[in-house]
Amino acid sequence: MKQTNNFLMIAKEKDMKTIDNAVLTYYEEGREYNRLRTGIGLIEFERSKEILLENLPTPPAVIYDIGGAYGEYSWWLASLGYEVHLFDLSETNIKMSKKLAEEYPDCSLAASEVCDARKVPRADNSADAVLLMGPLYHITDFEERIRAIRESFRLLKKGGVLFSAALTPYSVLLDKLTVYSPNGGSYLEKPDFLAMVERELKDGTHINPNKEVYAGLGSSHLHTAKALKAELKVGGFSDSVVHGTMGGAWLANNIDELWKNEKSRNILMTTVRLLDTHDEIIGLSCHLLAVSKRI
Repeated sequence: MKQTNNFLMIAKEKDMKTIDNAVLTYYEEGREYNRLRTGIGLIEFERSKEILLENLPTPPAVIYDIGGAYGEYSWWLASLGYEVHLFDLSETNIKMSKKLAEEYPDCSLAASEVCDARKVPRADNSADAVLLMGPLYHITDFEERIRAIRESFRLLKKGGVLFSAALTPYSVLLDKLTVYSPNGGSYLEKPDFLAMVERELKDGTHINPNKEVYAGLGSSHLHTAKALKAELKVGGFSDSVVHGTMGGAWLANNIDELWKNEKSRNILMTTVRLLDTHDEIIGLSCHLLAVSKRI
């Protein structure tokens, strides 16, 4: 049996609605590896780390990185002295985290385990912070997303901090606009793609099962900053601050080259911070990061 089918069985056995098979396949093929080390991922990773450091308690606090892929954040946080537990639905990601360990010879993870964000095998009130950096856009059903948020609430100690990542309803359209050419073949010229985007803008529902409409993100849920705050509130977090982790810097040409130069890299990050929490333009960021405290 293929690994992706194994994960679908796990979800069903736990009475949980499944995640799009194309999403599971993407991770099982190891395609997430190094995403945060090139292009727009560089900006997202850098700003997210800044926000984490601004809000985390001091080491050796306990952090659960739930849906943490192969552990870019986990290993970085472990190197700072935190006790980090990495959880991900993909067995491939957990295996790849061991490869990343080679870059951090002086530290280790407290755990790296395959599990679902909606049922984490840890005790109540056992974490000082939880990272939920992917599950909220991969879980398409509202009730199941609330279930994941409530699970994070359960795990956190009183005063603990939740970091929740989201993609905006504008992200797919803006991405395709940046590469649009009138020479034909653009997704912007395809009625089914535009219908998909129209639905995203209406209610955040990104319908692309098995990537049938376009070869990008599989079926997911996309959040405005307002919608993200609302879901977190339903899940138990009454007050959240939402940051745009890429601002408009991701629109710059040749980000990899700009990143190599300290001056241009600092300029890009300055623009991200300037736009960080402005409600009127936060959706331009495409990637959001909410910070919520368990009261």
